[in-house]
Amino acid sequence: MRLDLLTRPAWQASLGRFVLLLALAAGIGLAIGRLEWALVVALFGYALFSLFSLYRLRVWLELRQRTPPPEQIGAWGEVSEFIHFRFRAARARQRRLVSLLRAFREAADALPDAVLVLDPQRKIVWFNRSAGRLLRLKLARDRGRLVDDFLPNPQVRAWLSHQPEREPLFDVPSPEDESVRLAFRMMPYAADLRLLIVRDISLLARLEQVRRDFVANVSHELRTPLTVLHGYLDMIEPDEAPGFAPILEDLRSQSRRMAQIVEDLLTLSRLEAPQALPEERVPMEPMLAALRRDAEGLSQGRHRIDVVNEAHADLLGAPQYLHSAFSNLVSNAVRYTPAQGQVRITWTRLADGGARLSVADTGYGIPAEHLPRITERFYRVSTSRSRVLGGTGLGLSIVKHVLALHGARLEIESEVGRGSTFACLFGPERVLALDVEEVHATAGTAP
Repeated sequence: MRLDLLTRPAWQASLGRFVLLLALAAGIGLAIGRLEWALVVALFGYALFSLFSLYRLRVWLELRQRTPPPEQIGAWGEVSEFIHFRFRAARARQRRLVSLLRAFREAADALPDAVLVLDPQRKIVWFNRSAGRLLRLKLARDRGRLVDDFLPNPQVRAWLSHQPEREPLFDVPSPEDESVRLAFRMMPYAADLRLLIVRDISLLARLEQVRRDFVANVSHELRTPLTVLHGYLDMIEPDEAPGFAPILEDLRSQSRRMAQIVEDLLTLSRLEAPQALPEERVPMEPMLAALRRDAEGLSQGRHRIDVVNEAHADLLGAPQYLHSAFSNLVSNAVRYTPAQGQVRITWTRLADGGARLSVADTGYGIPAEHLPRITERFYRVSTSRSRVLGGTGLGLSIVKHVLALHGARLEIESEVGRGSTFACLFGPERVLALDVEEVHATAGTAP
């Protein structure tokens, strides 16, 4: 008991009554010659009074009525009032929490996106009205069930099983309607819960398809007139009109650049179109040899080209797409590296069983503020330098799309004035190890 309670009137009155009771009992006991019995009877009576007061308080607490507590005297009255105050404060707090929870649920139900709360085992704890509409869920029936049961798409299940918090999943057909396209995002929630957000992106998907069709159609239509224009320019000999020689050279250069842009746009359109990725074994030793030839042909002896094969493994995927991506990285490295610089192509294995193809150069480097946008279409760090060197601004976009099709990712490290390193990281499922004979044959030694 806190000592400051003794300074309160109720507790002082109770203490005074107790002392007065003992004094009265002692006086009576002395008068009748039974002091001990008088004190025992007084204490027994006080104990009965305290038990009766406690009983009344206990009955009131059991009933949990909203009526005031029973009227009691002294300390018991103050205890009852204190408990009654605590009850009222708790009820007010509970009403506020219920109001906030109701407002939260109403706000969540008003969202057009499906919101599901999942436990660590991916069982459904709660979901909003949009989740019921998009995934055909019913709260009374489906609470506590695995969310996997309502997402039969193998792509979604694989995403749920492999750290879905790392990156969202886009453009997946709805389990109820193939024409409805969904996007999934998983976020940690509270201590051990997760929040699954499912968004209907059907309109965005249709707009994206319109954009892809427009780019593909325009690029295809531009290919023929550019080919004709380029052919006529090649027929004109500069010797026949020496005064127009610089103009003819500039026209040829720009027509070639336009033709390359059209080809890159068509490549991007093919990469973005829904398709099944060819699952072929891609021998990396011939691939590295082809990349060396591409680099040396573009360099014309102005750079040192090194190729290192430390992985002794092949890839599983589309050879044409992979060569296009790797070739873009190599051509960029050669273009943006001054003469007498170095370009190094390295193929290595990773600790987790994956593999890494990196293209490092000693070129101009890329400022840090440009790195987040470097893979966007037509984004240029230096517009004037890119045009002089013949870049289209689409190479890294092609690289990003090819790697995405293969479940790989692009890592970029760069320092201004010291060069850049572009690395393609492939998962273990894409790496095919060579047998002993192939390894020795690649190394040029007998087994």
